[in-house]
Formats: sequence, C-alpha cells, structure tokens
Amino acid sequence: MLRRPEFVLAAGAALLLAACQPRPEPEPEQPDEPVFTPQAMDFLPVDWAAMSSWSQSDLAPALSAFRRSCARITRRDDADPLSARAAWAGTVGEWRPACGAADSVPDAPESIRAFFETHFTPARARAVDPDTGETALTGRLTGYYEPFVEVREQAGGEFTQPLRRRPDDLVTVDLGLFDPDLSGRRIVGEVEDGRLVLYKDRAEIEAENAGEVFAWGRPIDVFFLQIQGSGRLVFPDGHQERAAFAAHNGLPYRSIGRELIQRGELEAHAASKSGIEAWLNENGPEATAELFAVNPRYVFFQTQMLDDPDLGPNGSSGVALTPMASIAVDPAHHAHGVPVWLEASALPELGDWSGLVVTQDAGGAITGPLRADFFWGWGETAERRAGSTRSDAGWILLLPHTVVARLFAAQDPV
Repeated sequence: MLRRPEFVLAAGAALLLAACQPRPEPEPEQPDEPVFTPQAMDFLPVDWAAMSSWSQSDLAPALSAFRRSCARITRRDDADPLSARAAWAGTVGEWRPACGAADSVPDAPESIRAFFETHFTPARARAVDPDTGETALTGRLTGYYEPFVEVREQAGGEFTQPLRRRPDDLVTVDLGLFDPDLSGRRIVGEVEDGRLVLYKDRAEIEAENAGEVFAWGRPIDVFFLQIQGSGRLVFPDGHQERAAFAAHNGLPYRSIGRELIQRGELEAHAASKSGIEAWLNENGPEATAELFAVNPRYVFFQTQMLDDPDLGPNGSSGVALTPMASIAVDPAHHAHGVPVWLEASALPELGDWSGLVVTQDAGGAITGPLRADFFWGWGETAERRAGSTRSDAGWILLLPHTVVARLFAAQDPV
C-alpha cells in the first residue's frame, strides 16, 4: 500500500474537513452553476409585512424545532456565544428569554405567530464578497432526506454491500483545542509511526475490511445512504433501526454524477439521484463498483433504536430534525438554533415557497453564507423532492432584538 502523506499543522487550513456533521455530503448529483462565492454576510432591515405569506404560514413545525434547539442552548452559560465562529448571533443570554417563552406558547396559529413577532426582529441576510464588494440576496438551496434501506444481517443475493461501524484506528482531531481561531474545525486521519496521516480511501477500506460490519444492503442503496448520512434500516422481519452518521474517512467527496457528466454518460439535467440510479441499474455491478471507486470518501455508521418514528435523525446540532422545518447550514457563517424565513423560488411540487425553518444541521457540501440544505423528511415523497431540489432562496433571520440592534449599529449605513 502506498504511504499516505502526513498532516502538517502549518498547512492545516488547507486540509480542514468537517467531520462532525451527520450528513457528510448532501450535494445533489449536478454541477454547480458558475456564480461567485461570497465569503461574508451582512444584514438589512425588513418589516414583518414584507415577508410574503408570513401571516398565512403554518409556523408550528418550526416552533417545535426551535424548542428542541432551545433545550440544548439553555444548558449553556449566558455569556457563551451562540456560536464561536458566527459571533454575530449573540450570546446564550440574549436567546434565553425567547427559549424560556417558547415552551408555554399555545398551539393556536395566532399565538405562535405572536410569539415570534414578540421575541424577534427580522433581518435579511446578504452575502458580500470581501474582495470585490459584490453582493447577493439569494443563495442555493438543495434538499436531503432520510432513506429507507432494506438490509440483511448476512450477505447474500442482492445484499452484497456492507454497512460498517467507525473503525477504532480512525482519529478525529479538534483543531480548536490547539488554536482558538480554528474552533469548530476538525481533521480526520490515523496514526502511523507516531504521526497522523490521511485515513484509508474507499478502496482500501473495502480491501482491508476496516470497521465492523453490522448489516448488508444493495450496493446502490448503501452508496446513496452514505451520501445522505443517515437512514432507516428495514430488516426482513419488519423491524427498523436508524443508521446514524458516525464518521467519515476525511477524504474529499467526488460526485459520481459529475463523473458521469464528464464521461458523456449523462446530460447535466439527468444527473439527479433517479437518473444516476437508472444508469447504474442499466450498466450492472461491474460498472457500479468502478464508478463508486471514483469517490474516495467513505461513511461509517452507528445504529440507533427508532424510538420516535415521527422525528428525523439528529443533526450536527445534536437535536432531531423536523421535516420541512430544519435546514443544514455552513457553521463557519451561522449558529445553530436560529429561525430563518426562507423564500425559495421553486421547490419540487410546491413551486414558489416561503416558510420558517431552524438551522440545525451541517454538511460537507454546504458552504457559504446563503447556502442551505432543506430536510424533507423520509419516505417516497421526501426522496422524490429532495432529489430534485435546486432553488434560489432568500434568507430572513429572526434574531433577538438586542442582537439585531447591535448588528445594525455596527454596520455602515446601507
């Protein structure tokens, strides 16, 4: 086996990989559009009345999601920042009044709406390129879901692809322990001769049988389960367990959809999950194995009992995700637990859509201040919609009044 390069801390910024998120790569299998990538964010004032369909929207799912986030937020000290990397979000103490009031809000729609209007001020987020000053009021919105995956306890027939637990030799390093400026950043590797080196790639993991095998699935199903990062395993006797994200091997994700486009096997418009799956089924096991090997990233899982089938998997914030009320964001720009009024231009089967969601997850492909992944839930409808979600979306953040006042006071006049 060829020796893998060592990690060099001085060059760590180039190797930083987000290894804590439950979904390693929710990126849809389509090429990015040629747009600039803003690196910073500022805020613009906006009125409640300017938020399209706010007065008619069902806010109950978002309130439930916010309550779950609050259960974690309120365990912390008031002086703690909501996020060390997104200091603009303020402190736990500034969020505590809203969290304290959330539990006692009656179920009536008007009461829920009054709660948000009483405790928050809306602020429109705007991405700003610090080099050019170019700005954007919308960002890309994709979707993800929790798949159902048929599995067997033993390999046989179609069920030839193993699902593996996290190997004992896989090491995750929290760089924030060594440099506060790297708080929230992690790298993944293994120790060889006292040095941290890159972990095994997909082919090596399979060849060396790294990680305990706990179930077997169809190769296509397992690969897409790794892309989603979590799923509901369905055993022959009908019982279900959750395969939750445990770790990935730290290597970059390479899209098999883009690979098929580059090879001329698929047109860009056909490189959705369903299009890729159709190509794999048509071309057979050999082509499937060869294509999967293009992506060196490998995801390991842990099993969990499905105690409440009405809740989704835990996001990287540590709380269960709520269908159509939870989003994944870039933790370099955002704090978890923040309500966001999303204004999407075209959601599958819904068209133009506005609704309240909460930042509760992260993902390796979710980068930038106005980049989000929309959690659709589970089942066939969620899968169908998630696979074709690709929309522009505007963001209006609901923030405690003191946070908004400080943000606007610190910004130059618009």
